Amino acid sequence: MTPTALAAATDTHCPYCSLQCGMRLVPGTDRPAEVLERPDFPVNRGALCGKGRSAPALLARNVRLTGPLLRDRPGGPLRAADWPEALDRVATGMARTRARHGPDAVGVFGGGGLTNEKAYLLGKFARVVLGTANIDYNGRFCMSSAAAAHRRAFGLDRGLPFPLADIPHTGCLILVGGNPAETMPPAVRYFRELRENGGKLIVVDPRRTRTAELADLHLQPRPGGDLALALGLLHLVIADGLVDQEFVARRTSGFEQARAAAMAHWPDRVERITGVPVHQLREVAAMFGRAATGMVLTARGPEQQSKGTDTVGAWIDLCLATGKAGRPYSGYGCLTGQGNGQGGREHGQKADQLPGYRSIEDPVAREHVAAVWGVAPESLPGPGRSAYELLDGLGRPDGVRALLLAGSNPAVSAPNANHVTERLRALDLLVVADVVLSETARLADVVLPVTQWAEEDGTTTNLEGRVILRRRALDPPPGVRSELWVLGELAARLGVSTGFPAGAEQVFEELRRASAGGDADYAGIGYERIAAEDGVFWPCPTPDHPGTPRLFLDRFATPDGRARFAAVTHRPAGEEPDGDYPLYLTTGRVLAQYQSGAQTRRVAELNAAAPGPYVELHPRLAGRLGIADGEPVAVTSRRGRAVAPARVTDAIRPDTVFMPFHWAGAGRANSLTNPALDPVSGMPEFKLCAVRVEPVGVGLVGSEPLGSEPLGSEVAKPEPDR
Repeated sequence: MTPTALAAATDTHCPYCSLQCGMRLVPGTDRPAEVLERPDFPVNRGALCGKGRSAPALLARNVRLTGPLLRDRPGGPLRAADWPEALDRVATGMARTRARHGPDAVGVFGGGGLTNEKAYLLGKFARVVLGTANIDYNGRFCMSSAAAAHRRAFGLDRGLPFPLADIPHTGCLILVGGNPAETMPPAVRYFRELRENGGKLIVVDPRRTRTAELADLHLQPRPGGDLALALGLLHLVIADGLVDQEFVARRTSGFEQARAAAMAHWPDRVERITGVPVHQLREVAAMFGRAATGMVLTARGPEQQSKGTDTVGAWIDLCLATGKAGRPYSGYGCLTGQGNGQGGREHGQKADQLPGYRSIEDPVAREHVAAVWGVAPESLPGPGRSAYELLDGLGRPDGVRALLLAGSNPAVSAPNANHVTERLRALDLLVVADVVLSETARLADVVLPVTQWAEEDGTTTNLEGRVILRRRALDPPPGVRSELWVLGELAARLGVSTGFPAGAEQVFEELRRASAGGDADYAGIGYERIAAEDGVFWPCPTPDHPGTPRLFLDRFATPDGRARFAAVTHRPAGEEPDGDYPLYLTTGRVLAQYQSGAQTRRVAELNAAAPGPYVELHPRLAGRLGIADGEPVAVTSRRGRAVAPARVTDAIRPDTVFMPFHWAGAGRANSLTNPALDPVSGMPEFKLCAVRVEPVGVGLVGSEPLGSEPLGSEVAKPEPDR
């Protein structure tokens, strides 16, 4: 049965990146729905990338789950089941694990693509129903270092403290470790307009990406050099008299300590560390320091490091020293990656946070949220393990033994993925709620098919802090349910019969009350208002509040209202190249795929554009190793091995190789990556590790793209709900 359209046209939003582009869905012919442009939505102004235009392909029955699946014995096949049997199995398993090993032996792992309502109820379920501290989500692998640095400097974290529409009006923008031309193409118009208006664009990336080709100046530091680079630029700004002394004195604290740290990073030293020539350092320092307004935007490049929080802190220091923060058309921002990466971390999926971006260790916050939930504050658990720590402990005596996983695919996306897959297999009970049979779902004991973007109402919060509304346009297949309904059914089976409604708007109304007074205050935001205003910027404490598109114009969110410098210094990565592993590996995305590829690898036109993994290497390196373009090569780290075709290009440094991370199987890039964690954010060091590269025989590639096929033969055909 093809999903049924509920209306002739429905205004909604793309299910992919953090732009959350506006689109219009109408009944389809070749697929369940067709996408039309929606030029009135201010973020993308009608522009859509190929992923957004092809998103309805995932609504078809032959590419998605349509009924629950169960595994009767370890190693046995998944079979079709009805919902009562599946939910009974989950509830019984969780109750048994909790009784035998305690509440923290049951865990929850969420996703940055879940709506605010799902993220909120998932956190409530973990703490109220399960009583576990062990809940975290894959957003820990995305913007957590930027969030930690943002809070440390400004007292508040929102991806962008200004709307995207401000970007064309700034004088100079430094983009560090991001490639929006491939990861969020509709945003590129803002960078083009910046240059058309006379502003300067500087891109920092070890690769000459499509975004770098748009820049006035492209710096190519060694992976891991971003911290030293920022400190070197701050050194030059200070030495050249470009510090905004009045701003520093009036609106910041800690400058002298940061100054002392930066002065130890003189230009020649920074050139040796980063490989960026001194003349380019001087050019950037002058360009940014002398501009009347300026912005620094970071993405995963500098953030996914074991020193990511300090690295982002150093770039924030550059903004503060030059007076480019807390003013119109100036500031630091993070290009959040996942669709609801911002909202997903605000309302309780994260191990150390309660709704409203409240600390779970704050007694006042605990009392407020407990009152909304109708429980005693002391019944709420404390902080749990961060994402990789939670995954690393799966199946161990002191770790999680039964896991509910929603909207994530760590068997492909987690660092050191071979090890994480082993830990997932070691669980007593793995329950996966997903739209498709992902690589992680294939390991599960119970698979629960859930609704997706066009089949449900719900809110997300984009990278600007704009809360937007996705609208239901289609009926889901009969055997598919929302995660909200699933959590309510499980809560009832585990003894909590109220507080878990299945209606998204009802959940959002409770979220508003739970967030009231918190940093991320949604109390003044309702569904009707979001629809009427094309989104509302938080914080918005009351219905008559206009929302806050621009933060920090009057004061920063610290107790004294001042931004705080970070006195940081360069240090090596968790793993540097050596004689056995002489090269850097860095990873990233490509235009036609998204995240772990669990969804985009099921779309034929996206697979045609990006059919499989590859290893990007410089001609000089390829010549030295005897590797020809297109030849299969093996990339080996201390954690694993990946095999994929070589792509020889002078767009990358000779000491670095690049792999996209969207594929499973032999070409899985995260078989190689290093789980060394940032001590503040818990972010793993995805963006660099030490590897060696060598040619392999043609017959040994084994890297055919997975996920574009219908459900595998190991799964019995799911049946409709009974």
